[in-house]
Amino acid sequence: MSSFYATFDEKELLHRLYTGDEKAFTEIYNQYWKKLFFVAAHKLQNLSEAEEIVQEIFLQLWKRRTVINVECLSSYLSVSLKYCIINVLAKRAHQYRCHQLNAYLTGLPDRSTEQTLQFEELKDQLAKETAKLPEKCRLVFQLSREKGYSHKRIAATLGISEKTVESHLSKAIRSLRAGLSHVLSILIFWFLLQVIFFI
Repeated sequence: MSSFYATFDEKELLHRLYTGDEKAFTEIYNQYWKKLFFVAAHKLQNLSEAEEIVQEIFLQLWKRRTVINVECLSSYLSVSLKYCIINVLAKRAHQYRCHQLNAYLTGLPDRSTEQTLQFEELKDQLAKETAKLPEKCRLVFQLSREKGYSHKRIAATLGISEKTVESHLSKAIRSLRAGLSHVLSILIFWFLLQVIFFI
């Protein structure tokens, strides 16, 4: 690199970068690449990943040179690197959780038929419990849960107030919860399984 560009301060390099000066960009690259790579390699313990994210940071710097607002180049690059590292580590953690879940599920006996039957039984039970609701309460519940109507639309459709809609929904949910209490333990188990592996 020409010493002419090496003598420029950060502000001048940023100005020339904004105008599309490739030599100014190369000077920025030469000044900061090793520092960023060292930090990335230390945090990720993977040279290939470190090189890849540092290259991506400089690629985005060039592509977005006319729209980014950079006051301090070193700070901008450091923050960019920080978020890239966080993303890589988050991706690793997600892949690990997926691998663990897959290993766990692979070790379970195949109960797909049994689970399908249980699901169908649950739907049937829900339909029976819904049918037991008082007529207006049942209509409000079906319009809300099965058709996706808003409280306002249900109120307009049935000629009742939105407060009455809320009251009917609360009553329906309490009644269904009581009627389906014997299956809640199954639902809680699957919810906890998702929490353990995906959150």
